[in-house]
Amino acid sequence: QVHLVESGGGLVQPGGSLRLSCAASGSIFSIYLMAWYRQAPGKQRELVAAMPRGGNTNYADSVKGRFTISRDSAKNTMYLQMNSLKPEDTAVYYCNANLDSGFYWGQGTQVTVSS
Repeated sequence: QVHLVESGGGLVQPGGSLRLSCAASGSIFSIYLMAWYRQAPGKQRELVAAMPRGGNTNYADSVKGRFTISRDSAKNTMYLQMNSLKPEDTAVYYCNANLDSGFYWGQGTQVTVSS
C-alpha cells in the first residue's frame, strides 16, 4: 500500500508558474509508474504526465513543452513543474501511483489560473 500527499497548488495568473509536489510513503519500492492527472469541473479526469520506473516520461499534448515531471528518489517525492500556465489548466491535480496491488491516488490539489 502507498500513501500519497500532494501540495503546491494555488491561484496563479496566466503565464505564471507553479510546482506541485507528491510525497509518497509506504510500499514505494513496489511502484512501477507514477503520474499526474487532473480533473476540471464537468470533465473527466485526464492524464497530464507519467513517469514509468526506468522508462521515458510522457506528456499530454496540451502540456508538452510547458510542464515537466520529475522525481527525487531520496525524498520519495514526485514533482510537476508547470510553466506558461493557461486558464484551461485550471483543475484539481492528482498524484497517482501504480503497483501490482492496484492504483493509488492522493487527495488532490487545486490549481486555478486566472487574472
